[in-house]
Amino acid sequence: MFAIVRTGGKQYRVAAGDKIVVEKIEGDAGASVTLGDVLLAGEGSDLKSVDGLTVSAEIVAQGRGDKVIVFKKRRRHNYRRRNGHRQYHTVLKITAIGGEQGEKKAAAKKAPAKKAAAKDAAPAAAEA
Repeated sequence: MFAIVRTGGKQYRVAAGDKIVVEKIEGDAGASVTLGDVLLAGEGSDLKSVDGLTVSAEIVAQGRGDKVIVFKKRRRHNYRRRNGHRQYHTVLKITAIGGEQGEKKAAAKKAPAKKAAAKDAAPAAAEA
C-alpha cells in the first residue's frame, strides 16, 4: 500500500518501511510522529478513501543539509555579497499507513500493563 502525504510544503510518495528526508519536524530520534495530511492512498491501481487516514512514522535522525552558497554580484559596481545556508531536515521511517498496525501496537502495549498490575497484586496478597 502507498500514500502521498504533504509535509513541509512538499509531497512525498511513501510506503511502509520507506525512509524519507523532510523539512524539520520537532522531536527527538526514536519519537513517533503522525502525518495527517494524506492526499492519496491505494494499492496498485486501486485507490482508497483518505477520510481520516493517517501515516505513522518514526524519527530516525535530525540533521542539516549541504551548504548552499548564495553569491550576488553586479558588474562594474564593486558589489559582491556571499552568504551560506544549511537547511535543517528530519529523516523519517514510515511505520504504517492507516490505523491497522497502530491499533495492534496499542493493544500489545496494554497487555503487559495488566500483567504488571497482576504481579503487584500477588505480593500484596502474600503479605496479608
